[in-house]
Amino acid sequence: MIKLFCEIETWELVEAFTIARSSITHIPVIKVTLTDHQGVQGVGEAAGVDYDGETPHSMAAQVAAVASQLTDMLTQQTLATLLPRGGARNALDCALWDLRAKQSGVPAWQRAGLTAMAPVTTVFTLGLGNEADTRRKARDARAYPLLKLKMDKDRHIDIVRIVREEHPQAEILVDANQSWSRSQLETLLPSFQALSVTLIEQPVPRGDDASLKGLKSLIPLAADESCSDATSVGGLAPYYQYINIKLDKTGGLTEALAVVAEAKRHRMGLMVGNMCGTSLGMAPAFIIAQYCHYIDLDGPLLQRADRASPIEYKRGVMHAPRPELWG
Repeated sequence: MIKLFCEIETWELVEAFTIARSSITHIPVIKVTLTDHQGVQGVGEAAGVDYDGETPHSMAAQVAAVASQLTDMLTQQTLATLLPRGGARNALDCALWDLRAKQSGVPAWQRAGLTAMAPVTTVFTLGLGNEADTRRKARDARAYPLLKLKMDKDRHIDIVRIVREEHPQAEILVDANQSWSRSQLETLLPSFQALSVTLIEQPVPRGDDASLKGLKSLIPLAADESCSDATSVGGLAPYYQYINIKLDKTGGLTEALAVVAEAKRHRMGLMVGNMCGTSLGMAPAFIIAQYCHYIDLDGPLLQRADRASPIEYKRGVMHAPRPELWG
């Protein structure tokens, strides 16, 4: 049998992080450790999908419920039959990838089919705030070439204008987190185009994606909340040009790789994102980042502290995780 240990952790943010649906000061995660009969360990982390009602305690309960079924012969495919997609399966799936890498000596990225891993440039995300806060955050982020700006129903164009004034060279993505309608998006598009916004993420509520049918936009749209696992991709292809893959949504690296393949089949662009968390949560997502045009793996940059052997970030450039951390 594989021994299982699951713990709930809380990581403090540098400052309150506000988006259209919530504001937080701490990131709660679960950390799962799998140990084989020789004492080899694999670890995984999940923050969960809050808008689906997941909490650290609900994820920990899901993990505990399958502990007795974690045999030495456990595979990612078997794990997918034990748990639905979501944070609990993500933590277990990624811990199993790490365990198998350490048992075999073959890195997770090689087992995933990659021939190499290259550094990537991640966005740095600015949460919602008043004008003074937004100006300060934009000035502080001048070292980052790619910014993602959180927005809601009432705060949008002015945010981009402010950031453009403080960081003129930045490439800007905007994320509405489901807070707009198609008509509001159409009203905002000319201003976003004039301000050189390069991507708009999840403008309308999930389930309302078909309202985007026939929309003419020079700025590509990315599905985030609407994109869960590989089965969701085909239904989004008529309305979005990109999908945002998050391991907490897919239920781990295994299904995330399936999403990559399905998105390529539909000729959709790829983005990888995160639900916040430490370098341990970002490490398996770095494998998905190798396939993506847009990278949003800045979770550790928003926190006051991080794991031992953290991922290295320099001016937005994210380097591969070290084996001591994961994989």
